[in-house]
Amino acid sequence: MIDRGLLLSDLQKLLGQLESDLAARSDLSELPEVRDALKEEYARARVAARTAFSYEDWRSDYATQVAVAWVLGAVFARFLEDNELVSLPRLAGPGERLQRSRDEHELYFRAHPTETDREYLLDVFRELGKLPGMGAIFWDYSPVFELPNWLSGDAAGELLQFFQRIDPETGALVHDFTDEGWDTRFLGDLYQDLSESARKRYALLQTPIFVEEFILDRTLDPAIEEFGLDEFRMIDPACGSGHFLLRAFERILDRWLRREPGGNVRHLAQRALDAVHGVDVNPYAIAIARFRLLLAAMKASGIEALRNAPGFKFKLACGDSLLHGEGSQLVMGDWAPMAHHFRGEDIGALNGILKTGFYHAVVANPPYIVPKDKALNAAYRERYEACYRQYSLAVPFMERIFKLAVPGGFTGQITANSFMKREFGKKLIETFFPKVDLTHVIDTSGAYIPGHGTPTVILFGRNRSPVASVIRTVMGIRGEPSTPEKAENGLVWSAIKSQIDLEGSESDFISVADSQRELFHQHPWSIGGGGASDLKELLESNTKHRLSDMIESPVGRAVRIGEEESFIFTQTRKQNSLCPECEFRAYLIGENLRDWSLNCHTWVWYPYQTGRDESNMLRHLWIWRTSLANRSTFQGVMADAGLEWFDYMQQQLLNNSWGSDHQGLPKVSNSGLTER
Repeated sequence: MIDRGLLLSDLQKLLGQLESDLAARSDLSELPEVRDALKEEYARARVAARTAFSYEDWRSDYATQVAVAWVLGAVFARFLEDNELVSLPRLAGPGERLQRSRDEHELYFRAHPTETDREYLLDVFRELGKLPGMGAIFWDYSPVFELPNWLSGDAAGELLQFFQRIDPETGALVHDFTDEGWDTRFLGDLYQDLSESARKRYALLQTPIFVEEFILDRTLDPAIEEFGLDEFRMIDPACGSGHFLLRAFERILDRWLRREPGGNVRHLAQRALDAVHGVDVNPYAIAIARFRLLLAAMKASGIEALRNAPGFKFKLACGDSLLHGEGSQLVMGDWAPMAHHFRGEDIGALNGILKTGFYHAVVANPPYIVPKDKALNAAYRERYEACYRQYSLAVPFMERIFKLAVPGGFTGQITANSFMKREFGKKLIETFFPKVDLTHVIDTSGAYIPGHGTPTVILFGRNRSPVASVIRTVMGIRGEPSTPEKAENGLVWSAIKSQIDLEGSESDFISVADSQRELFHQHPWSIGGGGASDLKELLESNTKHRLSDMIESPVGRAVRIGEEESFIFTQTRKQNSLCPECEFRAYLIGENLRDWSLNCHTWVWYPYQTGRDESNMLRHLWIWRTSLANRSTFQGVMADAGLEWFDYMQQQLLNNSWGSDHQGLPKVSNSGLTER
């Protein structure tokens, strides 16, 4: 059986070793084909505005993708071998299969004495790629075969030895991939957490099964009922490791089996696969999704060996759903092809999949991060009208999800709720949502959803002009009181499921109402339950003045300090600094603000006053000057941003209209400091 936790932690260490090996070999003079190919690819991407990262950052990200591809290739092979989906084990296997794999290794090197374990693994992958349905997983667009000599033979040997490790206490393999049910959920764990840098850069996050089921219940099922099964199509444009796709495949196949109970199951499985489409920016995510769908189709068809599989085909492609496909690049009002595509991107497949107005159901759990690559940020902003200020990717994906649907098509997504309050959501709410039929707004911020540290909302809609004058709204009252043993049985989630169709219902955790649609065309949203939104509306409708009418602009400053400990002072430390009182500002902590009064016990040194270069504070801060100078800004370290080592990282005036950002930086700071 697969020990998911142990496998993940061990593979994370192995991945680090492979990444280090690739980094060390990137610029070796004896590997000109690798060095030149990387630099050429980067240069083309820069010219085509596919990236604005430095070469080192871009190469590091690509090296991670290659390292992950090597690891996952071996994981796929071991899963196939251990579950006897292939007859010949060549990496390892439980029982006598381990010795047999070692014999195969010896036989290979008798025939190829000058090669290394790298060539052996490539041969393993190559042979597996010849089996039905495996070419797209092991060959086509695989980073492993793009630059096969990049990984050293020694590193490949470490990879092979990893999968042959023996537990000295039991004599059994440390990692056994045997699973009678062919459960591939563990691959989702690897997709999300194998690489820490990839997880942060791409906001990798799995969707829990109970959330998938809830969204599919209200998108895929009603879409099939309305549009029919014969030509039905669904897509997840940010499919990750394929959770939504697998559930959709199972549901669609079940409908075909019930409709044609005596039909050929293999043919029906392919029909179900033809209805399921997915795109993701990570090549290894697509590889995992293909692998999982292949095994699901084989299992449903009663096929126990790959050699007997019919060669199932998949509608999956690696690419950027926000950039590729019809309707995502406009030149003088017409669709235009991308100026450049990366090695792992199949443009033909992407253009065939990413068609506007093509899908009867569109579901997604899109990334919530702010696009940090300046080139991509600008490209999305140019293509999607709802992108505004420091937008998160939830905004353009919202627009893309609706546009992929056929007229009247069903859409469902779980996404960050930050657009409801923060300024970047203004255009989305006021210019985009009035054009589409948003049907449900479900506050899930109080529910316990594993892995979702960001407060979320589930949105359902249809790609058509608004129909009803109201939107079904599930409003939060109270969050989950404690972590439930099973997330799907959480009190808040259970309340959402049981009450969503009961307009006017209210419990301890949520209330449900049909809210006037016009309220959702105004930014910000307020969807507090238990009468909170009604109270807000009552107060706003009866007020004579607003705060913005009563204050002068600017009202203060928002700052981001970085290394706050150096700048924050207690009363005693402030007195011993020998700095005048005017150089400090009160530092307010939320827990000290109670009953309309405050108790301030800490201060922060404010470096923006006359004569700061002569301040005694510089002597106090001098011992931390190196760490302060190395604080990371958007431009690099402090000096790269034109800042002194003792400056704040960011500072800007606030006004009563929350005006434009200073240097394009966020107004809300990590420290939350505001000058009064």
